[in-house]
Amino acid sequence: MNVLIVEDERQLSHEIETFLMHQGYHCDVAFTGKSASEKVFVNTYDFVLLDIGLPDYNGFQLLKEAKEAGKESAFIIITARGTVDDKVTGLDLGADDYLGKPFSLLELHARMQAILRRKHGLKNNTIQIHDFIMDIQNRTVLHGKDVINLTKKEFDILHYMALHKNRVLTRIQLTEHIWGDVMEEDYESNYIDVHMKNIRKKMGAFGNSDFIETVRGIGYRLNMNEGK
Repeated sequence: MNVLIVEDERQLSHEIETFLMHQGYHCDVAFTGKSASEKVFVNTYDFVLLDIGLPDYNGFQLLKEAKEAGKESAFIIITARGTVDDKVTGLDLGADDYLGKPFSLLELHARMQAILRRKHGLKNNTIQIHDFIMDIQNRTVLHGKDVINLTKKEFDILHYMALHKNRVLTRIQLTEHIWGDVMEEDYESNYIDVHMKNIRKKMGAFGNSDFIETVRGIGYRLNMNEGK
């Protein structure tokens, strides 16, 4: 999961970044609106944590531009400005949530998890993948009572694919979401192929893993249709 933290208070941005990295997220940080705008329109983020009180840019304008460009990131407005008008403006522009300063990092994470469940239609912190169950909170994959020993990167890849079930994901998309910003020369690397092979092998030792499909010349898809 990729997160962009747009916050000009450097100590706070560092605290958020450190906390979320310990939760398994990859974080980029922008201290100005200009930097944030460049990152939002070049990279793909699952979450954008947006302070609307930036020194050089109106955070609401950045949110508006991103939504008009079709960006699917979940936006959480984080600000000391807690007026009702500000909240209504942000939500009307497409923000997913609003968190006033000061706030608990645990509450921030809980709200992010709630957005994921709502956005992807999850009723709890588990995802059913045919005969397997992903426990998101405990970061485990189960087949019955057996635990499949996936590495952190393997779990992150499978989780991202599960959230985008039946959708073809390119190797570039998968790489960006697992490793963050990707240099152009890395696009042809076989990192994803190696990890995907390991995921199939580990899950295949307990059950059918044919639902992890290779889409030749493009990437991979988690086929959640019955019969796979």
